Amino acid sequence: MLHQKSLSEQAKTRFSILFATLQIGQLLRKAGINKSFGPSSLAVFQILFSLVFEGRNWFRLLESERGASLPGKDVIYRFLNQGTFAWRKFLHSFALKIIQHFESLIAPSRTRVFIIDDSVLNRNRSKKAELLARVFDHTTGRFTKGFTMLTLGWSDGFSFAPIDFVMLSSAKLVNRICEMKEHIYKRSHGYKRRLEAFTRKPDAVVVLLQRALSAGFTADFVLMDSWFTQAPLLRELHAMGLSVIGMIKEMKQRYRLNGKLMSLKELYSTLPKNKNNEILGAVIVETACGLRVKLVFVQNRNKRREWLAILSTDLTVSADEIVRIYGMRWSIETFFKFTKSFLKLGTEFQGRSFDMLISHTTVVFSRYLVMEFERRQENDAKSLGGLFFLFADEVRDLDYQTALQQLMTFFLQIAKAKTKLEKSNVFCQLREWIVGLPSYIKGLFI
Repeated sequence: MLHQKSLSEQAKTRFSILFATLQIGQLLRKAGINKSFGPSSLAVFQILFSLVFEGRNWFRLLESERGASLPGKDVIYRFLNQGTFAWRKFLHSFALKIIQHFESLIAPSRTRVFIIDDSVLNRNRSKKAELLARVFDHTTGRFTKGFTMLTLGWSDGFSFAPIDFVMLSSAKLVNRICEMKEHIYKRSHGYKRRLEAFTRKPDAVVVLLQRALSAGFTADFVLMDSWFTQAPLLRELHAMGLSVIGMIKEMKQRYRLNGKLMSLKELYSTLPKNKNNEILGAVIVETACGLRVKLVFVQNRNKRREWLAILSTDLTVSADEIVRIYGMRWSIETFFKFTKSFLKLGTEFQGRSFDMLISHTTVVFSRYLVMEFERRQENDAKSLGGLFFLFADEVRDLDYQTALQQLMTFFLQIAKAKTKLEKSNVFCQLREWIVGLPSYIKGLFI
C-alpha cells in the first residue's frame, strides 16, 4: 500500500509558513517544552494545533488511513499531561510577539487596553476530573460542574490577543468534587497551576496583571464588567498605576458627593438630564475607601427607560471617550464564543488530568493568536469564523492533492504491470484505497 503522508509532512501550507515566521519552535524550547525521544515537541504541537481544522477528533484521525504514520496515542497524551512544561511562559512570549506586531501597525496615540473576564467550562458528564468543582455560571444563574477560566486579554480596538489565564476550581472545600492528585512534584509548573485554582477571583486578577506587566505587556486601561468592579480591587489596581474602566450595578455601595453618601440611583436623580443624547450625565465622586472616580450614566439600549453606569478611575477622560473605550471590552466575549464554538475549547480533549486542561487551553489560545495574526497581517476583512473555514478548506485541499498524487501512482503501476496477476493486485489496492478515503473525496470518484 502507498504511504500516507502525516500532518507534519503535509504542512507545506500557510501553517508551516506561520510557524516559521512566528518562531514557535524556538518559543517552545525557551519554555522548556522539549521531548527526549520520539517526534519533536514542535511536531507534536503542530499536530495538536492543526487537529481542529481536520474536522475530526484525534481518535477518528488515528482510525483513518493516515493513522499509521501519525504518532501513537500515548505520545500525544504524554505531551498534554506533562506537568513540567512552562505553558504560561510560552503563551506570554507568543502573545507578546503577536502584540508587538500589532503595535507596529498602529499609531502611538491609539488606546490599548487590558480586558479581564471569566467564562465557565462545563464538565457536566465528568466525575473524576482533577479539581472538578461546582462553579456558578453567570449566564444561566445556576451552579454547574466544571471550571472557571479567568482570562486576561489585550486589545487595540481591532484585534484581541489572549495573554494569560487562570483555571479556577473553587476556594470552598464543600464545592470541590475532586481534589488534587497526590505525589506531584512541588516545584513543577503543574503543581503551581493547581495551587492557583484555589485563588479568589479578585486576587487572581491582581496577580494576572502583575505578571503581564513584568512580562513586558503595556496598556492604557483595564476593562472589566460589574462583577470585578469592586472598591478593594480598584484600590489595588490604582496603587499599581493602572486606570480602570468598568460597569457598575446598583447595590449597597455608596459614593460620596458634597459630603453625602449616596447610592447610584440617588446620584442619577441629582444630575441634569440630556434626553437627546445616549450619555445621560457624568459626575466625579469618592468611593467609601477614598478613591476618586468618574461615573458616567448612559441609556440602556435594550430598555430605554433604564440606565447603565460606567466607572473610570481616570478623571481626565471625557464621558464620550469612557463609553467608547468600554465598548472595546466586547472583544473578549466574542473570543469566548469563538474558541468554544470553533476551536473546541474544553471539548476536544477531556482527560482527567489538570495538566491536560492547562496545556490544551494554551493550544486553543495559540490557534486564536495565529488566526488574529493572519487576519491582521493580510489586512483581512473576514471574520474569524470565515478565516477558520478558509484554514479548514486548505487542510482539505492538502487531502485532494495527496489523493491525486496517489491516484497517479496507481495509474503508473498499472501501466508498468505486465501480467494479469500484477494488474489484479494493483486493482485490489486501488479498491481498498478508495474505501479508506474521506467521504468528500470519495464522492469525486463515484
